[in-house]
Amino acid sequence: MTELELLEALLALAGESGLQVRTVGATGSGEAPPTSGTCRVRDEVWVVLSRADPIEAQSAALVAALRRHAAEFLERRYLPPALRERIGGPALGNA
Repeated sequence: MTELELLEALLALAGESGLQVRTVGATGSGEAPPTSGTCRVRDEVWVVLSRADPIEAQSAALVAALRRHAAEFLERRYLPPALRERIGGPALGNA
């Protein structure tokens, strides 16, 4: 699975799990570009992906959000081995 395919699969999983994913670009105001990460907006968990970040960093932000906020959802569904390996974690084993 290529990094781009992995990112697309993680995006699909995040959407199915109820995480809100937003993509942001540069601010254009001379500030440093935003970085990918997770935040809570009211009662929703948002994963903010920065176009300035490499695909690997965007994938890492999605993996961290899925591990922390959607572990139960992930335990109940089949994940292709490459995806399960990337998400990993003790609660997700290799079922």
